[in-house]
Amino acid sequence: MMSAREDRPEKGELSIVMPCLNEVRTLEPCIRKAQGFLERHAISGEVIVADNGSTDGSQALAASLGARLVSAPLRGYGAALRAGFEAAQSRYVVMGDSDDSYDFSDLAGFLEKLRAGDDVVVGNRYRGGIAPGAMPALHRYVGNPLLSFFARVFFGIPLGDVYCGLRGMSRAALDRLDLQSLGMEVALEMLVKSRLLGMRVSEVPTTLARDGRGRPPHINTWRDGRRSLLLYLASMPHGLFLYPGGILLILGLIVGAFIVLRPLSLYNVHFDIHTLLYCGAAVLLGFQLISYSIVLRFLMVTAGLLPPQPDFIRWVAHYKLEYGVGAGIALVSLGLAGVLWLLRAWQATSFENLDPFVMMRVAIPSATAITLGFQMAFAALFMSLAKWHARTRAFW
Repeated sequence: MMSAREDRPEKGELSIVMPCLNEVRTLEPCIRKAQGFLERHAISGEVIVADNGSTDGSQALAASLGARLVSAPLRGYGAALRAGFEAAQSRYVVMGDSDDSYDFSDLAGFLEKLRAGDDVVVGNRYRGGIAPGAMPALHRYVGNPLLSFFARVFFGIPLGDVYCGLRGMSRAALDRLDLQSLGMEVALEMLVKSRLLGMRVSEVPTTLARDGRGRPPHINTWRDGRRSLLLYLASMPHGLFLYPGGILLILGLIVGAFIVLRPLSLYNVHFDIHTLLYCGAAVLLGFQLISYSIVLRFLMVTAGLLPPQPDFIRWVAHYKLEYGVGAGIALVSLGLAGVLWLLRAWQATSFENLDPFVMMRVAIPSATAITLGFQMAFAALFMSLAKWHARTRAFW
């Protein structure tokens, strides 16, 4: 089914979207630079101001300068951008802050790459030049380089400045991205999704000037940085949870199985019940990470923060609560059988002290099985609740 945007005919080549929240001091130069760029290069297009609830007269100023004014009632940088994107009527869209820190008169590099077929084009302020005082030192030397490094390592995003706010997209790409974030993390959602969808992503040098608002910026270093990091972590459930969980679970089971039978010696290093205890912990933690991975992936997909994954969703749809609860009951029963065996062995000695090197080979697997059984049952319940929540939102 086509979305409203997909079905809307294009009326120009370039829409320039500016989110705005009380930017009356800097809005005019931004609009005039953008309009001047369109005129000088004979580009059919529009300048859109997506207002996020300004109270300083920004709306009237934007309208008087000939920009299209779009209301974004939901608060947040991402919410304002999404409202502007929804209103855009051109083949390509360029977004940029309305604080006069980005040069809207120099968008040729973005448009050139978009015309060449790139889906998302991001500015690189490190390559283009950052004016003194334009970016806080913590952002310039720590936050942004670290997030850009994570993007390259974990997602293979070939960018050196993932938080640059000046970027361009084709409208077709925007429709596929289906952005959901309301805050500053929308910048990373855009890049992560574009990579996972196999889009062509590139960058061009751009400059960053000191903003002219004369007040602190809307961005909050720690809050927005935390949200960005959480989005990264949640977007890679396979690497963060599934693979480490699988490794822990398999190693715990294999090594533990050997030690249950007899002590294990490797290169004069002796492994016994103390190691078995940690094997049990590895099995429990490994299962937790795997179950977290599955539930997190499901929540991210149904929330629209990850691209659609039909095969995974079909697999989840066929999964029933009874499967997990049944497997959990079986494991708890096995564990209780071990407890019963231990009680009888204890009774046979008139409840005297038992040899721990013998008894713990049963006690540790027994306790692990009982705990794992309860974990499995509750994980199944949690997954069923997540599926119920998705159905209430008519996801399937």
